[in-house]
Amino acid sequence: MNSNDNSVNIKNPARRYHHGDLRAALIETGLELLKERSADDMSLREVARRVGVSPTAVYRHFPDKQALMFALCERGAEGLAQAQRDAMEEAGGGTQGFDATGQAYVRFALANPALFRLMMTTRKGEGELQDDESLVSEAMRELRRNIASRLPPGSTPDEQRIAAIHAWAWVHGMAMLMLDGQVPASEEILASIRRG
Repeated sequence: MNSNDNSVNIKNPARRYHHGDLRAALIETGLELLKERSADDMSLREVARRVGVSPTAVYRHFPDKQALMFALCERGAEGLAQAQRDAMEEAGGGTQGFDATGQAYVRFALANPALFRLMMTTRKGEGELQDDESLVSEAMRELRRNIASRLPPGSTPDEQRIAAIHAWAWVHGMAMLMLDGQVPASEEILASIRRG
């Protein structure tokens, strides 16, 4: 999650939010806080303080902490999907591109551990589920598009779906093992994420 000119400068508490897109400022600040701690250890009050607004101002955009967490997950899912698209393109597509998307998935998890864990455990509220409950649905759709390079010509949509689930389980398992310190997060192991 790169900052941009519209982000809030949280390193300098003297610079406080004045006018503009408060919702975006709250999300950017939430993303910054996730670099420091887990979502469980974050409060709306702290986000408001860092942005420089009253806690009641936050509730105009997010009725509760879960709503902010969901917005953070949406941004994370966008970032993950973009990282995978970039990896596919940079590798030139095909099998090498597919392998690169798996490596991008793990690298994203390692670079954003608290956000990644939040993304994997947050679901939309009841009655709001789409065709995929997961907030990484865009990344999963990207994976399904890319799986074609790994399957024989004429494979069915069901075969593609199952192959995508297998590939996701492989890279997700590797990401979690690395995040939990059970497998070293080394370039050698990342490079092995091929032909899972």
